[in-house]
Amino acid sequence: MTCPNSRFRALAPAVLLGLTLFAASPARAADDGRAPVVVELFTSQGCSSCPAADAFLGELAARDDIIALSEHVDYWNYIGWVDPFASEVNTKRQKAYMRWLGAGYVYTPQMVIDGASHVVGSDRDAVNRAIEVARNAVGSGLKVSMTAEANGRIHLSIPAALVTEPAAILLVAFDRAHQTEISAGENDGRSITNHRVVRAISEVGRYEGKAVSITLDPDNLPETRPDTEGCAVLLQSEGSGAIIGAGMVWLKPPKS
Repeated sequence: MTCPNSRFRALAPAVLLGLTLFAASPARAADDGRAPVVVELFTSQGCSSCPAADAFLGELAARDDIIALSEHVDYWNYIGWVDPFASEVNTKRQKAYMRWLGAGYVYTPQMVIDGASHVVGSDRDAVNRAIEVARNAVGSGLKVSMTAEANGRIHLSIPAALVTEPAAILLVAFDRAHQTEISAGENDGRSITNHRVVRAISEVGRYEGKAVSITLDPDNLPETRPDTEGCAVLLQSEGSGAIIGAGMVWLKPPKS
């Protein structure tokens, strides 16, 4: 059973950034040379239907051919538990997908696959089918190369390609995982682990088919966070919301 919410109308995505960059090696690429498929889970610690999807996202996050992101929405905070990772930015992004994908309402747990389809996040078969469809889709899979330096700069490069419409270049900052003891609301008494928790999203450029190279200096980034563990770049088509390319880099090693 999902937790639906139809109180919201679709809005354009809002972005913000909170990120301090550290030296690390790039994430491993998918074996077939294609960019990883992007799986975005819209979830809430206040929704009793979400823990199964949260756990499944952790399994997907372990795969080299997937960039898994957990985006916590804030519209369930009123029912007894305030999700510490929920943000209005994530809610607005989900509402933008509602418009792009023609959905009648927003709900949790929702997985959006490469910005092109959505399924209930705990439905493993449906999610795996959507991932395979995305992997074989024409016009997707553009690999974004990312590296981070010891001085905190991060470099990203995107090759030239034929595109049907411009795409926003989105930088997504995330933490590796968080475990939370829930003490109120629908999940009262449960311990929930959330993986690849998105903390900020910022538009850092625009892609129109020409090769792009961008260097981001942490001194010029707003609202920096010293504990950010990784980041991803998504190329999101401005008209359809489809993600045509992606890449990611770890900024810190796993905690011992």
